[in-house]
Amino acid sequence: MSYFTIGFIVVVAFLASVLLTSVEIPILRKKQAGQNIREEGPKSHYAKAGTPSMGGIAMIGAVIAACAIGRYYSVNLAAVILVFLLFGAIGFFDDYLKVVKKNNLGLRAYQKFGLQIIISVAFAVYMAYYSGDGTSVWIPFANINVDFGIWYVPFIAFVLLAMTNAVNLTDGLDGLASGTTALVSLFFAVAAVTYGAGEGGGIFCSAMAGACLGFLVYNKNPAKVFMGDTGSLSLGGGLAAAAIVMHFELLLPIAGFVYVLEALSVIIQVVSFKLTGKRVFKMAPIHHHFELSGLKEKQVVGLFWGLALICCVIGLGIL
Repeated sequence: MSYFTIGFIVVVAFLASVLLTSVEIPILRKKQAGQNIREEGPKSHYAKAGTPSMGGIAMIGAVIAACAIGRYYSVNLAAVILVFLLFGAIGFFDDYLKVVKKNNLGLRAYQKFGLQIIISVAFAVYMAYYSGDGTSVWIPFANINVDFGIWYVPFIAFVLLAMTNAVNLTDGLDGLASGTTALVSLFFAVAAVTYGAGEGGGIFCSAMAGACLGFLVYNKNPAKVFMGDTGSLSLGGGLAAAAIVMHFELLLPIAGFVYVLEALSVIIQVVSFKLTGKRVFKMAPIHHHFELSGLKEKQVVGLFWGLALICCVIGLGIL
């Protein structure tokens, strides 16, 4: 794989995403698949009620199309795509219940998380026993491979679960998740070429970067469409799976620090309220805290994009 290949796949995925999203938006409107807005959220978000959701369907289609045109086939790439599709399916059923059937609860928490655990463990078992890559994990800074042995499967399952749900939490402002994921995906694609990591993972991340950029055309503020859980769960699952097949799983919390920050803010908020009855942030995830502190939505998104870019540069420096 070369930088030309990355550029070609990014452009193909971008064009496919722009086209598919433009076709999808009127269909979603016809189906009245509008977003429900949290009453306790920032008042500026109330105007977003009814904006078409489930836009992640178009991104998924764009990623698959770009990967097919990339003409690189391997079992590892197939495994990553399968994880991507399965997490997207969980998000789709959750979105369908909430925005089409108007069932505000969507999938029950135990159903949603239980399905995620099954997929994550299955992928971890594949990586450990069937991929041919063994149970070693590359450790940044030390630049050594450590055999995790019996702990490899729970570790990989945790990485996949954590990243998927962290990306899901990041999807709360116009363009935040799509722009951040475009940057992080491009980082992993460049890393795959520069350092000779798994070609399948690099192809997939190139497609993800292009699809996110194409979706951003319609998802930037003011958003004409939201990705929904269909998009955020598929992006998180696909990104984590690709990083794992490239053996860059421990770079995820570095390049993807924005996701970690969002997830940590929710954990801190919940634990603090349970233990002390007090909230650390005005609202979690943390992007809402910045909004309620006086920053405009575009400013918060720009700040987080900047942080994501810096973290990706740091990741390349570590490599």
